[in-house]
Amino acid sequence: MPSLKEVQYYLTGLWLLAKLSPHGLRYLDLTDRGMLRSFWAMAWCLPPTAISWIWWQSIYLSKMPDGTSTGLPFFLRLALVEIINWLVPLLLVGLVALATGFGQRFSAIVTAVNWLIVPFTYASGLVVGTVFLFPAAEPLLGPFWLILMAGLIIALTRILRMICGANPLRNAALIIALLAPAIPLSEALQRFLGVYPL
Repeated sequence: MPSLKEVQYYLTGLWLLAKLSPHGLRYLDLTDRGMLRSFWAMAWCLPPTAISWIWWQSIYLSKMPDGTSTGLPFFLRLALVEIINWLVPLLLVGLVALATGFGQRFSAIVTAVNWLIVPFTYASGLVVGTVFLFPAAEPLLGPFWLILMAGLIIALTRILRMICGANPLRNAALIIALLAPAIPLSEALQRFLGVYPL
């Protein structure tokens, strides 16, 4: 598992790429091995993700009949949703990359996207945790998601430009493949696995 220092190093590279500095590429391991190691980002995202799961559990129980209980299986199903929701967009990116003749950049794209998810997951977890502890802050959640999504789109646009070149149509297709499935896929999986409140 990459150390905190390594993760900080990778995030520095992403920050430079988002600033359209090619020096950011030097901070990332864009080989096939680096791509495989980048999936450790899932483990790094576990703490804020767990906060989101606990918050979701509270919403689930509040909307279910009295006496409803959850246990380890509930959280294992949420983990399965999270894993599938992480991998499916990357598979779609692979299809887009192959269809546009850019398959050689797939490893670099996956590596960058995996590590980019880390800071955004922590930002999301911070706000969800705040809302969980202070329910009166819930009205702030909607505007925050919009700001977070806008920041993610901007970062992705600039990072993909540095990795794949300035091809707006291809890069837009990659961003759509990464972001569009998130909400409908999550909801469909949650309903199928029985972790969506009635």
